[in-house]
Amino acid sequence: MKLLFLLSLVCCYSIGNAETQKSLSYWNFNVLDYGARANGITDDSKAFMAAWKAACAAVGVVKLHIPAGTYLIGPTKFAGPCKNVHSLTVNMKGYLKATTDLSQYVTGDDWVEFAWVDMLILTGGGTFDGQGAVSWPYNKCPTNKHCKVLPTSVKFVATSNTLVQNIKSLNSKFFHIALVGCKNFWGKNIQITAPSNSPNTDGIHIERSTGVTIYNSVIGTGDDCISIGHSNSEVLLSGISCGPGHGISIGSLGRYHNEGDVRGLVIKDSTLAGTSNGVRIKTWENSPGTSKAVNMTFENIVMNSVANPIIIDQMYCPYSSCASDAPSGVILSDIFFRNIRGTSTTPVAVTLRCSRGVPCKNVNLQDVNLKYVGQLPATASCMNVKASYSGTQIPPPCR
Repeated sequence: MKLLFLLSLVCCYSIGNAETQKSLSYWNFNVLDYGARANGITDDSKAFMAAWKAACAAVGVVKLHIPAGTYLIGPTKFAGPCKNVHSLTVNMKGYLKATTDLSQYVTGDDWVEFAWVDMLILTGGGTFDGQGAVSWPYNKCPTNKHCKVLPTSVKFVATSNTLVQNIKSLNSKFFHIALVGCKNFWGKNIQITAPSNSPNTDGIHIERSTGVTIYNSVIGTGDDCISIGHSNSEVLLSGISCGPGHGISIGSLGRYHNEGDVRGLVIKDSTLAGTSNGVRIKTWENSPGTSKAVNMTFENIVMNSVANPIIIDQMYCPYSSCASDAPSGVILSDIFFRNIRGTSTTPVAVTLRCSRGVPCKNVNLQDVNLKYVGQLPATASCMNVKASYSGTQIPPPCR
């Protein structure tokens, strides 16, 4: 019901319930009225914050307008709670450019953050340009496990009942979009773009969230198109076009103390093209604790010239070497791959590399048809798992 209400507000103020409509007040705020210059040169951060403060303090149904134009802004936090706001729509038609001066970002700062807001709508067809190319040379994370993390472009922290649609993100410094501690988040028609060699530019990263749906979105980056971290539940990804990038990943998991479980994931009706992985579950060895990733379904997915189309990797190591004194402590079970088809650029099209400490349980492959683009037939590789197979199996099952 809340999603239907949010959708009704995207195009107009009609709510459907006449009595509710009569009882609500309607307010419009515009960043230009608070001093934004929209010339792409003057820092408009203060104007954006002033407009948000007024919108958040209003009563009823609120719209905050960012008209067409180019806006230069530094790190900006749109924080709630907005106690008397029934819903708050950010109607972003403008082109937002992030400052490239990293000294403006205090440690831990991201670029644009929405936090502790209920019934938020972000829409309008606008663009978040992280101007990341200037900062990418300073990113040491691909080679240093203890690197300094660059700012994420758009971060949602502890929001509830959020709708994001018709938004673009371009060339983030680090992650494009991140969800942390969110509940009931819907994303639709999101377009994310960064070069294939841009480091750690994950399209959408989800962590400690529940009830997340992302659909009908196009993502091409230098890292995971979508990454699902620890402590997530009830996540649905549908109609995702991914590539270039590292594919769609569960994880990495098992790196930190006190990681929560991952459960109830569905990834379906999507296409990956030219990615370095397809659908992937990745966990670290030497896990400092135990956690679970269970009840995960990958269904009706097309792979076009994808390396490692299906991969479970419980020996994940993105560096030249990693500690491997103990096996991964992440328990993987109830995993379903159904109707996965297309072409693999690696001879091994299916890799199930599970932990020797906690072997994978109840891994099922149904109707898999992945052909190697080279001269030889595709093969599968399995370790510490006894998978179940049904229907078409190309490559042939591990025995």
